[in-house]
Amino acid sequence: MSQAEQDKTLPNPADVAKTYAEVAQRASRLITQFMEKKAKEGVAAPSDEMGIAKAYMDLSARLLANPYKLAQTQMNMMWDYFSLWQGSMLKMMGMPMNPVAAPEKADKRFKDEDWEQHFLFDYIKQSYLIAARHLHDTVCCVEGLDETTQTKINFFTRQYIDALSPSNFALTNPEVFRETVKSHGQNLVKGLNNLLHDVEQGDGQLRIRMTDTSAFEMGKNVATTPGKVIFQNELFQLIQYDPTTKDQYKKPFLIVPPWINKYYILDLREKNSLVKWATDQGHTTFIMSWVNPDEKLAQKSFENYLLQGSVEALNQVCAHTGEDSVNMAGYCLGGTLLMTTLAYLTGKKDKRVNSATFFTTMLNFSEPGELGVFLDENAVAGLEKKMNERGYLEGTEMAGTFNMLRANDLIWSFVVNNYLMGKDPFPFDLLYWNSDSTRMPAAMHSFYLRNMYLENKLKDPGGITLDGVKIDLTKVKTPCYFISTIEDHIAPWKSTYMGACLPSGKTKFVLGGSGHIAGIVNPPVANKYGYWVNDASDGNLPESPDDFLAGATQNAGSWWTHWHAWVTGLPGGSAQVPARVPGKGKLKVIEEAPGSYVKFRLDSQKKAK
Repeated sequence: MSQAEQDKTLPNPADVAKTYAEVAQRASRLITQFMEKKAKEGVAAPSDEMGIAKAYMDLSARLLANPYKLAQTQMNMMWDYFSLWQGSMLKMMGMPMNPVAAPEKADKRFKDEDWEQHFLFDYIKQSYLIAARHLHDTVCCVEGLDETTQTKINFFTRQYIDALSPSNFALTNPEVFRETVKSHGQNLVKGLNNLLHDVEQGDGQLRIRMTDTSAFEMGKNVATTPGKVIFQNELFQLIQYDPTTKDQYKKPFLIVPPWINKYYILDLREKNSLVKWATDQGHTTFIMSWVNPDEKLAQKSFENYLLQGSVEALNQVCAHTGEDSVNMAGYCLGGTLLMTTLAYLTGKKDKRVNSATFFTTMLNFSEPGELGVFLDENAVAGLEKKMNERGYLEGTEMAGTFNMLRANDLIWSFVVNNYLMGKDPFPFDLLYWNSDSTRMPAAMHSFYLRNMYLENKLKDPGGITLDGVKIDLTKVKTPCYFISTIEDHIAPWKSTYMGACLPSGKTKFVLGGSGHIAGIVNPPVANKYGYWVNDASDGNLPESPDDFLAGATQNAGSWWTHWHAWVTGLPGGSAQVPARVPGKGKLKVIEEAPGSYVKFRLDSQKKAK
């Protein structure tokens, strides 16, 4: 290459100088602000609210109590490294060798072909995988540790292992290395600029951007199904969707989404919108859009979310349509609230819920999965202290917890893309929704964490009392449909199955493919994942989830069509009436869907400051 050609590949000196100046200015300002903030607050002693330090101290004591086993583990790892060294030498000389350690097929960190083809990067990769495997095997099943401590050890050790992956460092990631050479290091400078931007937007804390939020607008390219807001109070807006069929089913369909996320996960875009699909099948579809609360709603309780939320929505739908019963559905926490609502109405001898559908819903919290790592007494007490100071739990804190459950996909992949490759996040509607954080009122969230997760009272007859009614799920006789997903890391399906066994009416349990989101937002046109049903258990579930799965048959396609056949097959479920147009009933139009409550974004508020 001639000198002239080389000069063309070099970055413009003026652009480089501008970028460096911007980075330096940002970094200086952030450091100054951080130091000033700490000086005003005083340096607080480090706390261990989650008991991580104690858990690892217990682990160390147990490991040292059995030095022979520890020595054996070290010896095994040494032999693996010796095999790797030997195999790498032979591979370097051109001889084909089977790897000592190989990543799982689903591991996207090592998809670049140089991880396999290049001698050095293959060695680095295998060296990491060997260390990761032996470290995990050493701590995963230590004799004498209680279950809670063992779960913490497993979870946080995995976080440590994931963080140290060679894919997360510029010199040991072949893709980043190539880009660094190609751009003469400009990717790292741009990446530092992206990092400083994210710290600025996080008000001093790192908030990793997952997508380009400017590429989306509510009602334009997400949450686009036509409809109207026909009711609102201080907790939610009620949306009714415009009919797309001449006639509609007589029983209205009301969805209770989780208040921990926004409802439009069920209306991301036209081709995978559950609300549009349900409307297209002939359902008069309603959905609640929860408010994103601030300190003014700090004292709103779980009882308020029941009475002013789900029960009030039911009241309004019945009054608006003139119907005496409604089909309802709840997603995740919305499902927990829905079942609580059914028990409350049962106690009031109120039979206005014709059927209830539960998407990935926990009712028995005895096995909460890895979320339990964050939810012991000390951790909840720490959260309560923060919530009582502000009046709410900040949405980003909860979002960070969920992201840690899948750190490689939801944290480290963006670290590599944004900060090492120096790229801007790609526009992706699902990640736009995922980054749209919501707050939780202090009183309500404290009640939920303590009574559900910590003390697991919801499953006990009369375990909690709301509005003077003892909540007893075992007395609920409403026909129920539970859909859980086999790879769910937030609401493990075997835990949701235990909850599905609580009501005493006829219950259908369906196990979908994939995870907490993709397994639910799975339109028939996609023809993906499939689902398992156990027809022999119709109305009477087998005692254990393993028994259910052993007797289940797998079906191709989406569970949506299966649910539609189930709900319309209930007594009176196929009856139809002329299509209902929003604003033509008792309730009048307030504004166009998606409404104003859902449009309030916390990150946009920070930008406005």
